[in-house]
Parts: sequence; C-alpha cells; structure tokens
Amino acid sequence: MLLDQKQMQYSEYRVDLVPSLRPEMVSRAKRTSVPQIFINGRHIGGFDDMNALDRAGKLDPLLQEDYKE
Repeated sequence: MLLDQKQMQYSEYRVDLVPSLRPEMVSRAKRTSVPQIFINGRHIGGFDDMNALDRAGKLDPLLQEDYKE
C-alpha cells in the first residue's frame, strides 16, 4: 500500500503462487522471507526496511532514480 500511496508502478511476483520463482528471489535477496523488495534493481529488504527508508526520507529519492541493473 505504501507504493500505491506514492502512486508508483511496480511488479509483484507471488512466489507463494508461483513457487518456481522462489529460487531467483532467494538468490537475489539472500533471504527466504516475503516480501523482498527491489527498487530499480537494488534489493532494499522487506516491508519494514522500505517503511524505515520512507520514515527517514530516503525512499522517495530511491524511487526517483533511473533503473540500473
């Protein structure tokens, strides 16, 4: 909902519904819990991590960066 409030477009990959996606998530995030959030190709952690970035005023600048793989 945080990204919806900021009117940001995002892609959601449901590893619970498509288990074949889980190995890629674990490989990229080095974590097994969900959600794992990536912004512009950068892993930022789960929702608590994203929320902390927002409270610190650091999320909006990340959302404005150009995508870099």
